[in-house]
Amino acid sequence: MRAASSATLATSAEGQPFASLVTPAAAPDLGVLLWLSTLAEHTRHLAAEPRCSLLFQGAPTGPNPQTTPRVTLTGLAERIEDPALKARWLARHPYAAMYADFADFALWRITPGGALLVGGFARAQRLRAAQLLPDAEAVALVAEAEASVVAHMNQDHAAAVDRIARKLGGQPGPWKLTNLDPDGCDIGDGESCLRLAFTAQIGSIAALRQELVTASTV
Repeated sequence: MRAASSATLATSAEGQPFASLVTPAAAPDLGVLLWLSTLAEHTRHLAAEPRCSLLFQGAPTGPNPQTTPRVTLTGLAERIEDPALKARWLARHPYAAMYADFADFALWRITPGGALLVGGFARAQRLRAAQLLPDAEAVALVAEAEASVVAHMNQDHAAAVDRIARKLGGQPGPWKLTNLDPDGCDIGDGESCLRLAFTAQIGSIAALRQELVTASTV
């Protein structure tokens, strides 16, 4: 979910289901962030009926599309005002800066209620919110350290950030660490965004440092 650059949003209007393509970002606590226009059909649906669903897909492991790992998330949507979360969404989708301040756009947050994880063909598992969401203490720990860690990495360890980006398949560029969360971090060059997934959910600052050191090691 955190790595997805797009997802399928399912809404409803007077009982009629409706699916559309959206570009999500994940809040530190795994709430789903969407930057939506009031002109869009799905936005009008959410305003009238906040219950919705999102489908996140990975890459298939073979020619059979059913081998695609995927998560179907159910939740409640609400329009919010939060400059920090808007900045987090924009860091995930930097190309959207050209319309980020259009008057008809606003930030929406979907609070997860539960999910269905399908790991591939005939591999399904239901997840309650408690199983899906990151540990609250981990979220708070990373949130407190995020600004200082991001600044330190970009100012003092720019070469390490660049090495991480190159290992993730990025082209040469001015890569910067943009966001941290308990499960990984985002690295952007102003046009695109790469996702580094940590090997385990962060439980301490020492563990966070080790993940970044390991990821930047050639």
